[in-house]
Amino acid sequence: MVPALFDAAPAGIQTVDELSNTIRAVINRSALLKTVTVRGEIQNFKRHGSGHVYFTLAGEESRIAAVLWRSYSVNVISWPRDGDEVIAAGSVDVYTKTGSYQLYATRLTPLGVGAQLRAREELRRALENEGLFDPRHKRPIPKYPSKIAVITSPTGAAVKDILEVSSKRAPYIDIVIIPAVVQGLDAPPQISRALALAGRVPGAECVILARGGGARDDLSPFDDERIARAVRSCPLPVVTGVGHQIDSSLADLAADAALPTPSAAAERVFPDMAETMTFLSACGDNMRSRVENTMFRNRTFARQASEKLTRSMNAVLNENENRLRETSRELARMINASLERGEMFLTKTAAALDAMSPLAVLGRGFSVCKDERGHAVTDASSLSPGDKLFIRFHAGSAEAEVSRADGFI
Repeated sequence: MVPALFDAAPAGIQTVDELSNTIRAVINRSALLKTVTVRGEIQNFKRHGSGHVYFTLAGEESRIAAVLWRSYSVNVISWPRDGDEVIAAGSVDVYTKTGSYQLYATRLTPLGVGAQLRAREELRRALENEGLFDPRHKRPIPKYPSKIAVITSPTGAAVKDILEVSSKRAPYIDIVIIPAVVQGLDAPPQISRALALAGRVPGAECVILARGGGARDDLSPFDDERIARAVRSCPLPVVTGVGHQIDSSLADLAADAALPTPSAAAERVFPDMAETMTFLSACGDNMRSRVENTMFRNRTFARQASEKLTRSMNAVLNENENRLRETSRELARMINASLERGEMFLTKTAAALDAMSPLAVLGRGFSVCKDERGHAVTDASSLSPGDKLFIRFHAGSAEAEVSRADGFI
């Protein structure tokens, strides 16, 4: 009996599924394929209604299928076209249903000049519509900062230029260097993280984002949406100096101040100590002049007020003196009138008293007779011979003794 060819699978034989899964496992275990960056030309570009994007990346002699899932495709501002050269970042995996490997992209970056300009312009319009570049959102750059954070390559020319400018203009200002790659595909995430870190530097008041000069293509990272948003999200004012005299990057548009070179950015941020001293001296002179003018005005005002008060007091004193003089005259008139009335009353009273005075009676020849006890004698019958009498005349007095007394007139 001849056995069937496929009654039992010999040892080492795998199914298609097992082989596909083995290949996929091998690829997934490769660290080189977990994170890849591929440069190629876009072909067969298709966007499905589901939001997923399928395309082919072509090289000189080979092709690789690629897919950009909907969760990542929403970050693409400007869609590339067939023939555009791009850089695709992502990972490699096996699509077991077709038995083919493909690139699972997470980001597309255009490389061709036309594609780059088209993508940059579309992103600029989108960010502008959001208000990211609105001048009203620009924050003032501190005039006299005490600490500055600098984001740049620690080995580039930009950091040397900034340190040289700061040492000449304001050596007393503290500088914190936050290293970051400022060129290439790694620049956007590193610069974004550096901007977030700068906002947490204790005491920092401003941030300089700088790079040295170079070709316009080297400026591409500063047109990345991540950097533009990170600039606006930074809690500190950001000054850019990315070393390009002609073009402005999106980071420049988002920054609170944009200068063409790192040195110019440093001159904008670091105050000139000599100019500051001159300014302070001028402020001192101005303050001294203001104080002297104020003191002069106050002295003039005090003198005028004193003179006015003196005049007012003299006027009041003169008025009161005149009133007192008039009152004194009036009082004198009243006293004189009262004295005259009193004198007249006294004269009349004296005349009346004089008319009633016993002396006046005595003056008409009458006299007053008193006994030894001083009692007036008005009745002769009360006398007896030998009584002594005292007689008062108008002028003088006499003592007499009664020799005879008759009791009738």
